[in-house]
Amino acid sequence: MMAMETVRCDVLVAGSGAGGLAAAVTARKLGLDVIIAEKAAVYGGTTARSGGWLWIPGNPLARQAGITDQAEAARRYLAHEAGNFFDAARVDAFLAAGPEMVAFFQRETAVKFVLGPQFSDYHPNAPGGVPGGRSICAAPFDARELGRNARNLRPPLSEITFLGMMIGSGAELLHFFNVTRSPVSAAYVARLLLRYGRDRLRHGRAMRLTNGNALAARLAKSAFDLGIPLWLSAPVQSLIREGGEVRGAIVLRGGAPIRVEARSGVVLACGGFPQDPARRKALFPHAPSGREHFSPAPEENTGDGLALAEHAGAALTLDLPNAAAWVPVSRVPRRDGSFGVFPHFIDRAKPGVIAVTREGRRFCNEADSYHDFVQAMQRAIPAGEECAAFLLADHPTLRHYGLGFVKPFPVPLGPALRSGYLLRGATLGELAVRAGIDAAVLADTVARYNIAARRGEDPEFARGSTAYNRYLGDPKHHPNPCVGPLATPPFYAIKLVPGDLGTFAGIRGDAHARVLDEGGVPIPGLYAAGNDLASIMGGNYPGGGITLGPAMTFGFIAARHMAERVQAVPAREAAG
Repeated sequence: MMAMETVRCDVLVAGSGAGGLAAAVTARKLGLDVIIAEKAAVYGGTTARSGGWLWIPGNPLARQAGITDQAEAARRYLAHEAGNFFDAARVDAFLAAGPEMVAFFQRETAVKFVLGPQFSDYHPNAPGGVPGGRSICAAPFDARELGRNARNLRPPLSEITFLGMMIGSGAELLHFFNVTRSPVSAAYVARLLLRYGRDRLRHGRAMRLTNGNALAARLAKSAFDLGIPLWLSAPVQSLIREGGEVRGAIVLRGGAPIRVEARSGVVLACGGFPQDPARRKALFPHAPSGREHFSPAPEENTGDGLALAEHAGAALTLDLPNAAAWVPVSRVPRRDGSFGVFPHFIDRAKPGVIAVTREGRRFCNEADSYHDFVQAMQRAIPAGEECAAFLLADHPTLRHYGLGFVKPFPVPLGPALRSGYLLRGATLGELAVRAGIDAAVLADTVARYNIAARRGEDPEFARGSTAYNRYLGDPKHHPNPCVGPLATPPFYAIKLVPGDLGTFAGIRGDAHARVLDEGGVPIPGLYAAGNDLASIMGGNYPGGGITLGPAMTFGFIAARHMAERVQAVPAREAAG
């Protein structure tokens, strides 16, 4: 029997999303030898499918733009949001290191950010909340800079592309909405489509990357520039423990196990457990069998990091009010009979769009955050019934803004209607019958809503009353960018079900991203970052980028602590 191959390094990182890549790049910049082991055949993790936003209070880009933000205000906001689950030590570490992390990556690596100055906190009227400046996004990136490595980057979620082309947030998205109304927008979109067509012919995929795909690519480019090995199709099978300390891991690579000895530590950044039906059954109230949940996360995110940590004696935080970052999704039929997942971020806030349950009643301010929206769904649906709702619009609204996977005019509606994704009725009553909604209650709901909506008002749920609501509305629609009537037939509906943008429950850690045991004592040599690490948000969703912001920050923190740990080893040996 052949002996197992042994490889030595300072740091082993399990996972290649933002948390893992941030830890790896920082550690290498600090002089450590690093190996990244990625379970999937592509790199980028959930990050590559995400919006690419990071929530970093006091970030350097905001300061440069003249936006004043105090760490104490952000701390007060997080204390309000997290409630009884507020972890002061970890929050303080995040608030201190976040701006340092952004400055480090912009100065030392290929990672570049742009500011979303009007991207409001999700609860801007709460204590310490602000109407903008805390969220930053990865700048667009040319994938040709990755060379041959471009082919192994995880592609974006196909359902949120247009013909496979990525569309950037903010101003770029507005150009697509206005393509038939503005010559400037039409010319802008035409240039992007022309470039995309050239890229498909020459490279087989888009080379202009935006959002989370750009962030993953920029982080990976930084790792490749530093010569960090990134092993693909290489899941971590078990951790190596000696004397209560984690000394490395067994990694399956090329069908053979390899013993990776990591002198300074192992970082678990495997993407949480959104695709683990067993944990979903235990922790998601709307998924009694674990199957009633539809995540856009990669299928490889099955909770490996949590399982590895548990086997090493780690404690998990599983009692948060929400185990994941909820988002309403619609299931998009594909030609092969499978379904894609479309996350509904912005359509819910557009004037002329409302959401109702099967009972035909509205249940929340549709323009509130996706996390708040799903929580409201969960409260509104009686126990034992399917957790689902319907997004409704009339014809002018649908053709102006689109709805879910359905694009605005001039993209035809036929395919979405034929597949059953989009439901249509000549009257509200006809639509109700097709969707299985109580027709009488729906008619009454829309009639009452329309009376106030014609004045731009929403007395029932105060839609459009916050900076976040208005940011996602239509600034050209007056008097309220989020409120308009449903008046002109035919009428349309799309079914919404619960999904997630990553899990909140996870491995218990400290302010240095060290994994803690049941007694609250750090397990030497074991760290966690990204969605493997229990969220500092206490089960809430305070603003755009509250998963990726802490992911990169705690990856950065973990690497700095591991560098200090390596430096301390020779000192201890000399003292001995």
